[in-house]
Amino acid sequence: MKASGFPYVLPMLLLSVAFFATPLAVLVGFSFAGSGGATLEHYARFFGDAFNFRVLVNTARLGLETVIGTTLLGVPIALLYWHGGRNLRQVLIFLTLIPMLTSNVVRTFAWIVILGRQGPISEALVGLGLVGMPTNLLFTELGLVMAMCQIDLPLIILPLIAILSRTPVQLTEAAQVSGAGPWRILVTVLLPLMLPGLLAGWILVFASTSSSFVTQAVIGGARNVYVPQLIYREVGTLFDWPLASAIAVVLLLSTGCLLVALTMMSRHRRLVGYA
Repeated sequence: MKASGFPYVLPMLLLSVAFFATPLAVLVGFSFAGSGGATLEHYARFFGDAFNFRVLVNTARLGLETVIGTTLLGVPIALLYWHGGRNLRQVLIFLTLIPMLTSNVVRTFAWIVILGRQGPISEALVGLGLVGMPTNLLFTELGLVMAMCQIDLPLIILPLIAILSRTPVQLTEAAQVSGAGPWRILVTVLLPLMLPGLLAGWILVFASTSSSFVTQAVIGGARNVYVPQLIYREVGTLFDWPLASAIAVVLLLSTGCLLVALTMMSRHRRLVGYA
């Protein structure tokens, strides 16, 4: 970094230290706090309880299921944007950005109506004859994954659109001239080009899903407990700040390891060539 540019970076560094590094250091310090000094007791309590470990696994599974769901939905939408004309692209961008301009609380409570026993999904299933009586998808993991996929879908669509916007259509035309069919073009040409965008989207979606307290609590309900709810219970109900801090550190480390792995994959020299 040039010395002349440091004064412009200094305010951001100070803000990062004041509002990120310092609170994180306090959190880590609380997780080791004990009556006789630093201790690993709180981490031992967390991992010694099978229920806590199961909650951690459920949180990771929820993140992975949402990543899969958003990928299955986001890739076709991004390809439609790439093949569409100017008007269609503007409509798709508008529909993608609108949910991001709406409060997460509002979107979550809208899903209560959608997933309820009298909601459109239940009525559609009954109307198609797939179920014999109204079905309530609230307080189920399936309903939570559906809600999280809609809420986090823009996080994977936008990176894919950014990648495809720089991809010339002549690549697929050359593949067609060589005799490749649509599925072969998708697998051998488009998906490798989209992989950096997919990795970036996976990072954003997984981080958002695993830490989304409001949606997990409202849609998942009390029967589906995830790590953010566990932390809230320890802080707001049991007032056990050291254990809550230890759980938060475990969540940060577990999700951070996965995010670092995906980030390292996205920086692979073969993928950088596509970006």
